[in-house]
Amino acid sequence: MNMEILLPPKFRDAVDKGILLGKKISIVTYVLGDSGEAVLKYVLSSVLAHVGRPDLMELFYTSAKELIVNSTKAAIKRMIFEEMKLNIQNLEDYEKGMKFFKSNLNERKFPAYKKKMREYGYQVKISCIYKPDKVDLEIRNNFPLIPIEAERIREKFLNAKKYDNLFEFFMEHGDNTEGAGMGITMVEILLSQSGFDRRLFSIYSSERKKETIARVEVPLEIMNTSRNGEQQLFVE
Repeated sequence: MNMEILLPPKFRDAVDKGILLGKKISIVTYVLGDSGEAVLKYVLSSVLAHVGRPDLMELFYTSAKELIVNSTKAAIKRMIFEEMKLNIQNLEDYEKGMKFFKSNLNERKFPAYKKKMREYGYQVKISCIYKPDKVDLEIRNNFPLIPIEAERIREKFLNAKKYDNLFEFFMEHGDNTEGAGMGITMVEILLSQSGFDRRLFSIYSSERKKETIARVEVPLEIMNTSRNGEQQLFVE
């Protein structure tokens, strides 16, 4: 796939001008296809070139793709619950809905939900905020976590600490990686292998603002990146 052929000059020019002006670059997607991946790659590579850190491309691009998939799954899950007339806040309904969700959904089926996501008003917003000393990546859903999701994400953050590489993770979980926290584990491992504190990755959810944000904050200067035990999930 040739990114330059897929992306129109008008889009590239707009991104390039925005970066020169130091503006936040945001993309809104529903289901990330080939063209969306090309857009994401262009934005991230351009920002990282601008701040002189193209070596961080794998960290940001792979993290973004994993977190976008997680965000898309969260939106599709809510649509499935609504279609099945299940109350996502009810534990019995939640377990019933999740059983169907896990057994019937994989990434090959995502494109079928693109139109439905628009109809339901769900979207995924990817933003890149950058300064000479820092680059932040945000993946935002326009709905909050429910309590059971927040608890399971806390468990996944704790579980991710056990692994130094994805091989160890796959050896323990085998093919049963759906719901096991592979996305969270992968982002943490990528941060660690790039020389950063794993706690630079966090998830924030707000019922008041009706949003959930997965955030990767990478300092570019040589500095102590430790966060002194700061939690990685924030719910308000």
